[in-house]
Amino acid sequence: MRKQCLVVLCMMAAIYSAFGQEELSFEEAIIKGLENNYDVKIALQDKKITEIDKKIGVGALLPSLDATYGRTTSTEDVEQQFVNDNSPRNIDGAKSTGENFNINAIYGFRYDAVVALQRLGKLDEIGELQAKVVIENTVAAISEAYYRLTTELERYKVLQETLELSQQRLDIAKSQYELGGSSKTEYLAAQVDFNTDRSMLVSQEQVIRTARINLNELMALGDEQKFSIIDSIMINDDLKLGPLLDQAMDQNKMLLINRRQENVAYLELKEIQAQRLPYLSLDGNYRQSVSNSDAGFLIQNKREGYSFGATVGINLFSGFTLNRQIQRARVQQESQAHILDQYEVQLKSDIYRAFNVYENSKQRLDIERENYKVVQENTDIAFDRFKTGLTSYLEFRDAQVNRLNAESRLIDAIFSTKVAEVELMRLAGKIYYKSNDEEILR
Repeated sequence: MRKQCLVVLCMMAAIYSAFGQEELSFEEAIIKGLENNYDVKIALQDKKITEIDKKIGVGALLPSLDATYGRTTSTEDVEQQFVNDNSPRNIDGAKSTGENFNINAIYGFRYDAVVALQRLGKLDEIGELQAKVVIENTVAAISEAYYRLTTELERYKVLQETLELSQQRLDIAKSQYELGGSSKTEYLAAQVDFNTDRSMLVSQEQVIRTARINLNELMALGDEQKFSIIDSIMINDDLKLGPLLDQAMDQNKMLLINRRQENVAYLELKEIQAQRLPYLSLDGNYRQSVSNSDAGFLIQNKREGYSFGATVGINLFSGFTLNRQIQRARVQQESQAHILDQYEVQLKSDIYRAFNVYENSKQRLDIERENYKVVQENTDIAFDRFKTGLTSYLEFRDAQVNRLNAESRLIDAIFSTKVAEVELMRLAGKIYYKSNDEEILR
């Protein structure tokens, strides 16, 4: 008996040493995850790229300014023949130099560049919404992993209580056997049940480790990181279908992305159509040049001045390429409209499904809570009767197994209700952000 008690105490000590190092609340898990999760970091970098693309688009509406400077030097042997001089003139090693300095400014206005800037602005909004989608999905995943670990720790406590009860039953069976009040079969059966419960506890250890690893992965922490869960699962049983649907139509980030993508498709069509409009190009130039020569009539030639110009153009024919691009853009716009309608239908269906699971889980939870009270009382009565010898070990074991199953079903009902609640809040766009105007990370 001492050996068996020692085994149980060692197991409990191992669990507490493995799982009781650092306290971790639900809020802290979310904060750690959003700080460390690599999907979130990548999404934030992608958002920066869309911001840069938008700034590049602004550059298309600004003038360009170039400055050039050039200098040339040459040395040549020159022979010159003049009209009024019959004798040729020879200059060996005649040097000539030239310097040129130019400043050129060009500004071209095209209406399609204005539309392109609007399109890049929508793409920047999409980039922000996509980052928020990643954050919301990460929060949902961390929530489920945190509550999964909470559930498995609760299940471990239940198995501990079951093992303690089996230990008491084993002690009683052994005493009765040693005193001749029962057969060895009952004593051995008690040992078998005790070992079965101990094996279930060891298996639950592995489940807890796996759940902890999964949570650590989402928080981008090392697998060796150990902490204890300090929050229990609290159920919000006031969710209503109507408000959830309204919130989803206004706050769901994927729905907003699809709406922006429809706007982008419309702007792409306008951008291509704008290529049929006239365009204007303005250019100005300042030039300064100096040339020197040891040979020739001009020893030095120096020029400095300004020039301005304007060009107005319009596309008259492009081999029907522009027409085909417009046709393609129209088809793309119609397709994007269908995608938006499809996602709205899918979103509503997802909410209906999640709400159905949520309502069903709440009903199950109420039933399991009531059933657990009955089973708990029945187990206490069966144990008292077993101690006084009024019931057999089989009847007591049945009561014990019923209690274990009832507790497991109750824990599963709590977890499934919470998971359905998390999914509903994610679909409604309320799992992390209160409004669409909030910054990506608070």
